[in-house]
Amino acid sequence: FVFFFLSSVLHRFIAKPCALGLKVQANGPQKAQPNAILEKVFTAITKHPDEKRLEGLSKQLDWDVRSIQRWFRQRRNQEKPSTLTKFCESMWRFTFYLYIFTYGVRFLKKTPWLWNTRQCWNGYPYQPLMPDLHYYYIVELSFYWSLMFSQFIDIKRKDFGIMFTHHIVTVTLITFSYVTNLTRVGTLTLCLHDAADVVLEAAKMANYCKCQKLSDLLFLTFAIVFIVSRLGIYPLWILNTTLFELYEALGNFPALWVFNILLVILQILHCFWSYLIIKAAYKAIAKGKVAKDDRSDIESSSDEEETAPRSKTLHSTATTNGTGGANGTNGYLTGGTCSEDH
Repeated sequence: FVFFFLSSVLHRFIAKPCALGLKVQANGPQKAQPNAILEKVFTAITKHPDEKRLEGLSKQLDWDVRSIQRWFRQRRNQEKPSTLTKFCESMWRFTFYLYIFTYGVRFLKKTPWLWNTRQCWNGYPYQPLMPDLHYYYIVELSFYWSLMFSQFIDIKRKDFGIMFTHHIVTVTLITFSYVTNLTRVGTLTLCLHDAADVVLEAAKMANYCKCQKLSDLLFLTFAIVFIVSRLGIYPLWILNTTLFELYEALGNFPALWVFNILLVILQILHCFWSYLIIKAAYKAIAKGKVAKDDRSDIESSSDEEETAPRSKTLHSTATTNGTGGANGTNGYLTGGTCSEDH
């Protein structure tokens, strides 16, 4: 609840004024024109009508099929947040990640296990829980709990399931390591993960401000930091000590296997995201700018600017003279998607 309160305060009194000062677009996607019949279908039946239903609505309303498709696309987009809302969300996360990463670095540089991971297991399980470590854990755990719940009300992404799995694994890992006093290696894992997230949120904010060059630079920086930290340092530093050094120091015990299984699941998620990041970075190099993310939350098409429904007569004429097929088979759009942020 504290994080939800802090988030709302930052959104209203800090992030929103900053966004308006940077001329971030406050308007959301174009709204669909009011239509009682289509609204009833949208809310009560389906948000993605099939070909048969589209034809039926076309006859009922005397609209052509493409206009009805456009209406449903605009109506779906209408529920998406504005760029201003997304900027505020990214600014909140950037603020938290920057604070907690800075705190983690300042805390860890004073600890012996940062420089020698074998120190994570000296005296285990009778290791004192220092106040700084306790605070670090509680703040991180609270934040990820808030992320897990806010994911249902925040901007929806195509990788919702993957992100939800990530949040569950993260919360479980933090809780399990705290209960079993595996907190020393836990602090290393937390700090390592926060490093890339700071740059990612900064890249998003730059993108929302339409600072394309800065956004591209930050995204490429994020790609390097993410891949080096998650595919290089994480397995060679974290997994090495939990899979081998921990076993050598303490032998086999049940918590070891549970802990390592969760860490390996996290590494699988790292590999999946790294694939998406490398794909985007390759497009950035090939096309001269960062390609936009596949996790689109706004639908678009080449005829999005056409807002008034056309009559069935126009639709028939277009189909007869062969131009209807340019935008889809038998007058149906081959709908595409686009994205606003990395």
